[in-house]
Parts: sequence; structure tokens; C-alpha cells
Amino acid sequence: MIYINYPEWISPQIIPGLPFHWYGMMYLVAFGITYLLFNYQRKHGEIAVSEDQMAGIFFWVILGLLIGARIVATLVYDTSGQYLRRPWLIFWPFDEHMHLVGLQGMSYHGGLIGGVVAGVLYCRKEKISFWAVADTAVAGIPLGYTFGRLGNFINGELWGRVTASPLGMIFPHAPGLSSRYEWVRRIADSVGIGYSPGSLVNLPRHPSQLYEAFFEGVFLWLIIWFVFRKRKQIQGTLLGVYLIGYGIIRFFIEYFRQPDADIGFPIALGPDSPPSLFLSPLNISTGQIFCFAMILAGIAVIVFRRLVSSRKAGS
Repeated sequence: MIYINYPEWISPQIIPGLPFHWYGMMYLVAFGITYLLFNYQRKHGEIAVSEDQMAGIFFWVILGLLIGARIVATLVYDTSGQYLRRPWLIFWPFDEHMHLVGLQGMSYHGGLIGGVVAGVLYCRKEKISFWAVADTAVAGIPLGYTFGRLGNFINGELWGRVTASPLGMIFPHAPGLSSRYEWVRRIADSVGIGYSPGSLVNLPRHPSQLYEAFFEGVFLWLIIWFVFRKRKQIQGTLLGVYLIGYGIIRFFIEYFRQPDADIGFPIALGPDSPPSLFLSPLNISTGQIFCFAMILAGIAVIVFRRLVSSRKAGS
């Protein structure tokens, strides 16, 4: 067998039978790490805000992040239309039996938009430089983000596309694929998975959550924290670097991650391909469209801040 089985000992629940999940805990860890790294920079004189202002920044940004992440996840990635018909369900944490299930489904890009909007509004209210706050925050955000993706892995969700490589992992909740298709039989044969004619086969998939945790998290954090943070540069530069860096890394990792089956590829310039299989880099997912927008936004931020700085220096 040329694949890895998803660890059976991993459970989404922290304590079986209680509605406390590792995914929610990982969000708290992510926010906590980002807070500690922000405070580290504040104590070392890298940003002039008070402790109360820092607490206010995090409260409003996290609130905006959760609202934005939930709205985009429900209105962009859900194609059933139920949230358009019943918008109160967007923030309704109970199922039809009134069991607490939390808010299932968050969009990173929606969270980014919501967090930025909330940060701008709070900084204007407190007369703080948004650009300084943003640069300080993004120096720690990637490391916190690492734990969000680990939460996805623990949940056994957001798995990658099918692969025959030794890195492939069998996720127990991934949908089976019909052995009527030649490519399903070919991959099953190559990794040693048996099947009967017409049966559904659970094929190995890229553990894309772990790819994202490392490259969008640890790797990007190391670059920003140790390479760019200490340099004297125009306020807003680190925000631009983060947007560009995350956008580029996530764009390429999306080729390993399975897009939502009911959305597929909004831009399909390559050969017809099922969402679970990579056939062409010209088939672009919704996430990649958002990432491309992030890259453009990051370039725009850097150019804009340089122009503003040049005008101030020349006046």
C-alpha cells in the first residue's frame, strides 16, 4: 500500500460527548499567539499603542474577522441558497434539533476583509495609524494561522485532491469515487486499493491542510518575522508583503486542495476535470481567484504607500 491512513486516534472533540472541539480551540490558540507576538513588538517599541488600545484592536478585529469569514463562507461557498432564504442562519449556532454545533464554515478571505474593515474603523476612532497596526499584526498572523489549518486537519475536512504519491492520505469522511471511471481504477490499482466493479472507492488525497499549515503559516511567518520586520521601511509595506506572500503560496497550494464540488472551477481553460483530480493549471478555483486579488491588493498597498511617502518627503 502506497498511502497513509488518517490517524484513527484523532477526534474532533476535546472531551467525547461534550460540544467542545479542537477546531474551536485552535482558533483560540491562533488568536492568542497573534496577540502575544503583537504585544512583544509593542513592548519592544515597534509600535506606539497602549495596552488598552491593543486589547481594543484585537476585540474589534476578531469580531470583524468572524463576521466576514462567516458571511463569505455562507454566501459564496454555499450554493444551496438556504442562507439567502433564511439569512439569520448565518450566525445561528444550533442545528434543527437545537444541539449546539457552532458556526460551521469559515472563509479565510472573508475573515481578512472583515478584519481589515474593523481595524480601519477602530484605528480611525482611536486616531491610530492603521498601517502601523496592520504591519505589526501581520508579523504574527501567519504563525497563528498555522493552528487554524491544524484544526481543519483534526476535523478531517478540507482534504486535498486525489494523488498516487506516498504523501497521499485516506480521509475517512472524504466521498467515495466510482470505479466506473478509468482514472479512479488506475489510481486505486497503483496504490493497492481493492474495489469491485461500479463500487465507490475512497482514494488517497493530499493532506493539503498540513501543506497550508506549514507554507502559509510557519514558512511565511519566518520570512516576515526574521527578514522583513526588522528593516526600516514605509508603513504598510509588511501588510503588502503578507498579502502578496500569502496570495502566491495559497494560489499554488490550491492545486493540491480540492475545491468545493458544487462550485468546481469558475475558470476552466484546461481539459474537463472533476474537482477531486488535478489535470491542468488552467482550471482555476474560487480560492485562487481570491488569492490573485490578494496579490494585486498587496502590490497596490506597497505602491500606494510609497507614493504617499514620496509626496510627504517632497512637500
